[in-house]
Amino acid sequence: MGRLSAALRLRREAAPSHELPLGQILQDDCIAAMARLPGGSIDMIFADPPYNLQLGGDLFRPEGGRVDAVDDDWDKFDTFEAYDSFTQAWLKEARRLLKPNGTLWVIGSYHNIFRVGAALQDAGYWILNDIIWRKSNPMPNFRGTRFTNAHETLIWASRSEDSRYTFNYRAMKALNDELQMRSDWVLPICAGGERVKTDGVKAHPTQKPEALLYRVLLACTNPGDVVLDPFFGTGTTGAVARRLGRNWIGIEREARYVKVARERIESTLELDESAMKVMASRGTQPKVPFGALVESGMVEPGTTLTDAKRRWCAHVLADASVELGGQQGSIHKMGAAAQGVAACNGWTFWHVEDGGALVLLDTLRQSYLAKAQ
Repeated sequence: MGRLSAALRLRREAAPSHELPLGQILQDDCIAAMARLPGGSIDMIFADPPYNLQLGGDLFRPEGGRVDAVDDDWDKFDTFEAYDSFTQAWLKEARRLLKPNGTLWVIGSYHNIFRVGAALQDAGYWILNDIIWRKSNPMPNFRGTRFTNAHETLIWASRSEDSRYTFNYRAMKALNDELQMRSDWVLPICAGGERVKTDGVKAHPTQKPEALLYRVLLACTNPGDVVLDPFFGTGTTGAVARRLGRNWIGIEREARYVKVARERIESTLELDESAMKVMASRGTQPKVPFGALVESGMVEPGTTLTDAKRRWCAHVLADASVELGGQQGSIHKMGAAAQGVAACNGWTFWHVEDGGALVLLDTLRQSYLAKAQ
């Protein structure tokens, strides 16, 4: 077991651990297993349900090798109606389990994702985004009869329209080189050393890459949150959840997958708690008045403020107001006055000089927040 800080242990103990089988894989039918869990206890559900591929016989590569496709019994349904009934049943249980502000992620291919999406809306969920996972190394279309199927679709939905769901916007922006994270994600399929194998053969035909789950969990959960995966497979969700300090519960029907998943998760190392910190969304950050920077000495009275192109110069006064052209006001008011506009965010407009370089006031604010934590 990896080391856990005292603070992280306390957060986990605060979860309803006396009711939930945290860190366990329940070997059972997903609907039956979910029915035994207490309602309103799960922060996020990640679901990778059967695709119902409707394969029409074996598929072979041009050189004659057989393609290892999904042909297991768990992916087979007699009719679309049977698949729809199954989908409606597990979605109903999933919504019962979610906390009021919880969210659901479900992934699928063109075979099933549209049917799942319709059932999801019918069940009362509120769709937040659909994400295209574009595979950078997709399996080619060997028959040459269709476009190469190079993507899968994820649907992200809250429990209801009124849910105050978690979205770590700034963490996603930081992960994407300070650009807003888009709804098309380019990630490779699971291959190489990450692919779990048994006796040299891949253990599961649709194992998802850890990078995909890393992004999902980082986006909409926090350390200590409870994540449920009702189609656990080889345990990618559990492995990434453990790595990121989230509690997890897995449900998996097939004994061969349960064994592989347990071994995989036990070998996963958890991140140190300090490494799990992410950039807080602005809405969750404590409010910092400009005066706090003046009081702390980070910005001295008399300091000259300028814009990025050095067109205007203002001076900081002892009460943290700013003087520009004989007028006084806040950093926001004087930033707007300088530009002749109705409003201005002074934190992202004004800079201070530091060794010949300009430093944004917002950068100083982040430094102040970091020291205060």
